[in-house]
Amino acid sequence: MSAIITVEGLAKHYEVPVRESGLGNAIKSIFQRQYRTVKAVDGVSFRIDSGEVVGFLGPNGAGKTTTLKMLSGLLHPTGGRVSVLGYTPHQRDYNYLRQMTLVMGQRNNLVWDLPGADSFELAKTVYGVDQAQYTQTRDALVEILQLQELLTKPVRNLSLGERMKMEFALALMHQPKVLFLDEPTIGLDVTMQKRIRAFVAEYNERFGATVMLTSHYMADVDALCKRVIVIHHGTVLHDGDLADLVTRFAPTRTITLQTNADRAAVAEYGEVVAHHEGSITLKVAKHDVPRVTSHLLSHIEVSDIAISEPPIEDIIEQVYGS
Repeated sequence: MSAIITVEGLAKHYEVPVRESGLGNAIKSIFQRQYRTVKAVDGVSFRIDSGEVVGFLGPNGAGKTTTLKMLSGLLHPTGGRVSVLGYTPHQRDYNYLRQMTLVMGQRNNLVWDLPGADSFELAKTVYGVDQAQYTQTRDALVEILQLQELLTKPVRNLSLGERMKMEFALALMHQPKVLFLDEPTIGLDVTMQKRIRAFVAEYNERFGATVMLTSHYMADVDALCKRVIVIHHGTVLHDGDLADLVTRFAPTRTITLQTNADRAAVAEYGEVVAHHEGSITLKVAKHDVPRVTSHLLSHIEVSDIAISEPPIEDIIEQVYGS
């Protein structure tokens, strides 16, 4: 596949004024201001192919949003090279802007006092979408997101979840080929998060769009992304399959038994991490799981058994810690 997004040595540095507290230092800073360099993004490189859905992960302040703003053209990079769809984003070529979108959680682009349908019409005009394509796209998005009853409601009367669905529809009214999604499910309840995830997956499948997603909800990443890029302090820590990340940073598995056996009888097979009446949970090395499971089923009366990986949140935390 050809690369849709190419990033080589991308950097964004800021000069931030600093001074000591106190009136004297405040006056001194007027004439002799001191600065320090903040490296929000520092030498990031990666490639994303057409149709990929990639998770872009990192703690607060890691540089995720800054990177997406540079990729979408909102910020000019300090250094490095960026190409998206063959364009240089910060040049803000109209043909590029018509093929991408940036959705930021809880950022309002709808006209507050008007029905969402009016904002859709405005987007059609701004992006120069012809009437036939607009009607087809609008009807498809209304169907996917179940917006039929929301189109005529003023935006101020919509709930947060309803407004986010309308924001998604507005952002995609021109059928962009590249989606930059920055915390798109933040603040939404579990049900609405699932609907947004299902929508992103369906849009990717239906239109072949390339998606770059940041989220602190690991369920978003687990459901949508086979590949993840993890950054910390502005640099890339990991770029690869999510499954490879799990293998690398999760060398253990947990085995949960439904059994009346006592703790001592089970402890010889692994580390007991939880023990409740009728239930015992063991932590064992990944390569020992088949052997331990076989021994448990052969020597202990078990009514049910479950094997699981550590939560993805724990794995990502280990990546940051490394």
